[in-house]
Amino acid sequence: MQNEPIEVTLKVTDTFEKLGVPYLIGGSLASTLYGMVRSTQDSDIVAEMQIEHLQPFASALQGEFYIDEEMIATSIQTHSSFNIIHRDSMFKVDVFIPYPRAYLKSQFARAQRQSFTFEREVSARFASPEDTILSKLEWYRMGGEVSERQWRDVLGVMKTRAEQLDIPYMRKWAKELKVGDLLERALDEK
Repeated sequence: MQNEPIEVTLKVTDTFEKLGVPYLIGGSLASTLYGMVRSTQDSDIVAEMQIEHLQPFASALQGEFYIDEEMIATSIQTHSSFNIIHRDSMFKVDVFIPYPRAYLKSQFARAQRQSFTFEREVSARFASPEDTILSKLEWYRMGGEVSERQWRDVLGVMKTRAEQLDIPYMRKWAKELKVGDLLERALDEK
């Protein structure tokens, strides 16, 4: 995995940990961790951020990141997303503030802590391989099922983790998320 994306992302997750904000890293960083390596222009973090976290979050990261506090406040209120940009590298971190739902609880419960060594050992919580696949399938569906990159990410994780995946778990949630047909297609293609 490339150092810069993960190092920049870990600056943000470290702040979430200090503030007690539940989070997990998903998207291309998670699919790269569990599947095939690919470059990425941003990282995706799902975080249960509340309005009281806004000021301490912005204060902790303001020096290193471009931050729009108004955009963050709106995202918290509307359960949408915001981004912050690392000043030195121009790497973008997208933070998704989710609506509460049963699947979200499952994702957080199954998130896995992964460690990395740079100047020191650091760690962060990543979506599980199964939840990485399910989330990618959901994004693939919402994007009109045209993103080759999303589909390749799904197949990459499935091929790399084939023997370890909890298929019954994936089928249960794929049905709930209305991506069961996509999951079965991916299982056939892997």
